[in-house]
Amino acid sequence: MASSSGAITWCAAFLLLLACSCSAWALPFSAAGHPFDPTCPRKGPSAPSLFTDYSGPLCKPSPPHIPVAVFPYDVDPIQFALNLEFTEAEFFLHGAFGVGLDEVAPELALGGPRPIGARKAKLDVVTWRVIAEFGLEEVGHVRAIERTVGGIPRPLIDLSAHNFARVMDMAFGYHLNPPFDPYIDSTNFMLASYMIPYLGINGYVGANTIIDGYKSKRLVAGLLGVEAGQDAVIRGLLFERLGETVPPYNITVAEFTDRVSALRNRLGRCGVKDEGLTVPRELGAEGAICTNVLSADRDSLSYPRTPAELLRILYLTGNEHVPGAFFPKGANGRIARELLCPPHRLN
Repeated sequence: MASSSGAITWCAAFLLLLACSCSAWALPFSAAGHPFDPTCPRKGPSAPSLFTDYSGPLCKPSPPHIPVAVFPYDVDPIQFALNLEFTEAEFFLHGAFGVGLDEVAPELALGGPRPIGARKAKLDVVTWRVIAEFGLEEVGHVRAIERTVGGIPRPLIDLSAHNFARVMDMAFGYHLNPPFDPYIDSTNFMLASYMIPYLGINGYVGANTIIDGYKSKRLVAGLLGVEAGQDAVIRGLLFERLGETVPPYNITVAEFTDRVSALRNRLGRCGVKDEGLTVPRELGAEGAICTNVLSADRDSLSYPRTPAELLRILYLTGNEHVPGAFFPKGANGRIARELLCPPHRLN
């Protein structure tokens, strides 16, 4: 009994340490340095470095077939992606830490306005860890894009609970009561997260076919890999709760994802490029299964979407010329600004 009691005490102490670490990380921090994370292993004097050195002769990549790092026509499609990367960065950083790019890496915002309504979410320990990592990854994504092709100012982004409630009301075709709030618990936050990274996958798959520079392609491949990973984690965590109802609604997690995916297909106006966590058998992998952990086509390949399709969804208007929803004044970059109707181009 003594050993059993000691084990219970040790487990309780460990969980307390983990909870404290989350509180410590939740404090505001700047680009000068992040708070110490007590769950990180201590590095001894003989521990190997985890940083990769690509400068050695055995580590250099194969020479490119076309020795041009970035073609001029590569710039606009990749800069367009910053609209989504900014959105993800702000949503995940605020959800985990209660602060955004203006506190973490203010230089990356390039003078763009602060987001509307973003705030810290009430997350359990596992979800907090996932979202905290995603937020910090998005900082790297924004930096990598700006370093490679230059940046655009962060657009005005609406991450308010009211905006997410509008999305869910539109997905279900009626007003949820009470209104959906992504910040009240982990399940709601993951359902809200389901709306965003997947669109980044669509955008990068589509952009890959129209860029040619070797640095451009390497960047897009790297971004696509992590965005796909983020989406897979989000879908995987939601899949574990597939049949659970989301309080206080009598609606399952599966139905939420199905409705959001159907809404994105409807707004995108280019057929089925989005699937929830359950599908008819004919849409499942090899037409043999109805569960759908990953969204993909008949050959299990990711769906592409054009910038116009993405804007129709993100504006929630079904029209790439009329802004709204996540980008009340429109997305930024040449592609997005040229698609706006004339009255909005001056904003």
